[in-house]
Parts: sequence; structure tokens; C-alpha cells
Amino acid sequence: MNTGEVKIAHLSDLHVSGRKDHRQLEDLDRMLDHLNTAGFDHLVISGDLSNTANSGDWGVVKEKLEKHGRYHWEKTTVIAGNHDLINLEEEMRFYNALNPLPLLRKKAFDRKLANFCRYFRELITGEEGGTPIYPFVKIINYPSVRIAITAFNSVFPWYPADNPLGARGEVDQKQLDAFSSESLLSTLRECFVIGLCHHAYKVYGTDSLIDQAFDWTMELKNREAFLDLMITLHARVVLHGHFHRFQSYVVKDLTFINGGSFRIIPKQYSELIVDGKGGFTQRFIMLP
Repeated sequence: MNTGEVKIAHLSDLHVSGRKDHRQLEDLDRMLDHLNTAGFDHLVISGDLSNTANSGDWGVVKEKLEKHGRYHWEKTTVIAGNHDLINLEEEMRFYNALNPLPLLRKKAFDRKLANFCRYFRELITGEEGGTPIYPFVKIINYPSVRIAITAFNSVFPWYPADNPLGARGEVDQKQLDAFSSESLLSTLRECFVIGLCHHAYKVYGTDSLIDQAFDWTMELKNREAFLDLMITLHARVVLHGHFHRFQSYVVKDLTFINGGSFRIIPKQYSELIVDGKGGFTQRFIMLP
């Protein structure tokens, strides 16, 4: 519903646990009903659809989006989170049993990521025959404004020393370099640019040693490089999840919006409204 402004809803960290996760799925039905009734133009889900890297959970979410008329390129954007790609218990068991080489682990991780991309191909490429891959750019031409969603994979493979909980993140250099094309940069200058990844730029960020230790296990390892790219792209906002806290914060005039956790607070979501002049407002809304 376009009335001179574009309404974007942002959810994150659904952590669905199968078809018998009745309460969570009922909450998701209620939320999607609300978003349709409230006239949201687009929905962004910033990762962790599944709780245990089970592709069956992706299917459950896909079915819900289809049921509510949201499974369309122009209506929904979905990216993967660490819980979609890493089953920590399985990783540790496999490692302790076989001690596989890092290269083999990376190949297995890449296959899982490729499977996620293929599963949600229509939401990434807009067509059944396209090649889904990160990073991807989705430019949607609304009557009042062109919106570009620049989506990145920030999930980093599990390693016993560098990522022992499977929760640290990184946007690899290949993804960062993909935006070096002047023609692409020129196109994005004509858009309201939204950055999208799973991991947070900011976790706790305090002087507490306990908080700093937690930050290390959750951090986006190359967050400054990612921030520099967002500034180069003239992004106005960055949407993310991972750290289960609904919050917005500003870094170098760039607004980051954390979609919190739908699993923990299923009645809350973020509303981003973009007007035809390039301005925006954001607030967190709680359903009755």
C-alpha cells in the first residue's frame, strides 16, 4: 500500500523448532496477519529462521509466508543467521570424532549456505532460474522512492578456537569487494540504501570484563570494514538481528536497527517508514 511513503517491517531470530512448535507458529501467523492488515509494503527477516540449522524449519517459515501472501520478491527479504547454518552440538561432535581440516569444514559450511540461498531463491533473485548468492542487491521501485536492500552473509563457520560457540560473524572480503563497481555505486546513489546482515555492529560495548567476553563470542569480526562499506554506499540504515535486544543506535551518522528476537518477544517488531524525500522514521511496535 503506497501513499507517498514505504512501510517496512523488520523481524529477526524466529528460532522455529519444527512443525510442532505450535505456540511460535501461531504467533507468526498473528504477526503476518497484522502486517498485512497494517499495510506494510515489505518484510525483512534478518536471520535465524531455524533454531538448530534444520532446513525443515526453513520450509515451515516459507509455508507461512506463502499462506499470508508474502512469499514474493517485492514483499519479503530473508537472510540466514548462524542458527540456520550451524548446529553447534553437531559441529562439536563431528570435530571431536574426526578432527576435520579447516578447508573441509569451510566447504561443508559453504554447501549449507548455498542450500539456504537455493531454498529462498525466489526472494533473492525474483525468479526461479536465477542464481542466488551473497551479497545480493534488491532494488524496488515504489511510486515515491527507490529502495535498495544490500544483503550480506555475516555467518562465520564454526572453529574450536576462533568461533567456539558458532556465534561470531564476518562479512568476507569477497562480499565487500563486490561493491567496487562504479556502475553499481552510481545506481545505488539514486536509492534509499538499506544494509542488511545478521550480526550486530554493537553488542554490549561496555568496560565490564564479563560483557567484553560475551561481546567476543557474538561480535562481527570485521565490523569496521563493513561500516566503511555502508558509508561508501551512502546507506541510511542497517538492519540486523543476532543480539536479542530490540534497539536502535547510531554510528557515524548511520542508524543501526536491531530486530531483537521474535522467539522471545513475539508481539514486537520494528517499523521503518521511508518517505518520498529520503527521510525516515523508525519505532518498535508491540501488538496488543
